[in-house]
Amino acid sequence: MNLLIIRLLIFAVLLYAGLKLYGMYRQRQRDRLTQERQEQQQNGGHMVRCRWCEVHLPEDEALRDAEQWFCSSAHRDRFLQEQKQDPRDNDKDA
Repeated sequence: MNLLIIRLLIFAVLLYAGLKLYGMYRQRQRDRLTQERQEQQQNGGHMVRCRWCEVHLPEDEALRDAEQWFCSSAHRDRFLQEQKQDPRDNDKDA
């Protein structure tokens, strides 16, 4: 009986220590991710390229249309207008 109680206590201590270590590991991961996000925001964030003029700019300053990025609404409109004209040009060439 004494041996069973000792084994249960050892198991409980090991389980508690394992859970504490796992909690510390998860907290360190959260802290690292938070720090990376803060550094990214301080550096201007993720950079994207304008589809029309190919200038790089921060994602939070860019305009998005579908899966494409633009630096201004004028460039977005010009690109979309050119895309609409391309199928007509291809039909004339054929």
